[in-house]
Amino acid sequence: MSCLVFKFGGTSVATIERVLHVAKRIQKEKEKGYDIVVVVSAMGKTTDKLVEMAHEIMPNPSKREMDTLLTTGEQVTISLLSMALQSLGLSAQSFTGWQAGILTEGIPSDSRILEIQSENVRKALDKGQVAVVAGFQGVDSNNNITTLGRGGSDTTAVALAAALGAERCDIYTDVDGVYTSDPRYVPKARKLQELSYDEMLELANLGAGVLHPRAVEFAKNYKIPLAVRSSYVEDEGTIMKEEVEVEKDLVVRGVAFMADIVRVTVGYEGNYKGSLVNIFTVLADNHINVDIIVQTILEGVEPSVSFTITKENLADTARVLEANKSKIGYCHVNYEEDVAKVSIVGSGMVSNPGVAAKMFDRLHKENITLKMVSTSEIKISVVIPQESMLLTANALHDEFELAASLAIQV
Repeated sequence: MSCLVFKFGGTSVATIERVLHVAKRIQKEKEKGYDIVVVVSAMGKTTDKLVEMAHEIMPNPSKREMDTLLTTGEQVTISLLSMALQSLGLSAQSFTGWQAGILTEGIPSDSRILEIQSENVRKALDKGQVAVVAGFQGVDSNNNITTLGRGGSDTTAVALAAALGAERCDIYTDVDGVYTSDPRYVPKARKLQELSYDEMLELANLGAGVLHPRAVEFAKNYKIPLAVRSSYVEDEGTIMKEEVEVEKDLVVRGVAFMADIVRVTVGYEGNYKGSLVNIFTVLADNHINVDIIVQTILEGVEPSVSFTITKENLADTARVLEANKSKIGYCHVNYEEDVAKVSIVGSGMVSNPGVAAKMFDRLHKENITLKMVSTSEIKISVVIPQESMLLTANALHDEFELAASLAIQV
């Protein structure tokens, strides 16, 4: 019997009424003869409320204890949804992350899945039960509860789909698919019918909050058909797969943006002969993700390296750099806040020269100050003042005519 994995986000299960609605949607799919695994997030703003409670006690609580605290949110949801399914006459069993066999690294708050020992879930499916699994969590080799970071329930769902050999994985959320940009801030954004894994991975990494990047990585690596669909509307949503079959003429398929970026500039004395390995090894060892990197070595100019981090990593970055100043060998560090990143993404950029020129020409006409630039085969990112972020996103969406291209109905 074919297996389907569904994931329902926090807004989809925010109230008892919505939990019951989700149960009825699952019932329809179960009646078609599928084995069903459901991954759920905490209800509504539960996670935010738990964070607030912790910070009322102390400003910087232990990450280990925060993981133990935050995972309780998902445990409430799996119990309630299992009860809702049982009230409809279905057999259902709830599983915490460790009960579902989700083994992770021993890194609190942002762990990665190492392995899924799916025997317990398979036994439930063999009995005809709906398996309801807590997203966002797992357990490390020392039996510590760990979390997968914000959006980690997406990763749980796709990883389970891979482990179980599922036919597909559907991510249900409060939007009806992936848009050319965030429609809350780019009014002309429209829904895309299809995206390649690579395009979605870039968009997810660059600020599109619809899917967690690690979830897309799992889907790509294991060739799991992945869909983003609405929890409230019966619609096909947006399908992610290896190659798109509709709207192939689109050179740029999306505009992503991310606020609260920090540009870090590390300066060295003029005679410094060290290696960038020192600084980035130290940051990596402390699990600090670095994005755009620009090194400056010019005659008569102080050597420096600039890179971007998220604002939430600012305190840890400052602490790590200061603690390792002698090892890294720098003389000063500057932190520039209130900057943002805006990116265009599209697999068609590989075979269409002139995309960068068109982008920079439009930004010049809009008087946008460029602080950093990064490119790959299918994306171009710019770091700009945060106050210009939405202007830039809307201008680029317009420049590449993303609103004008009509979706082909299939």
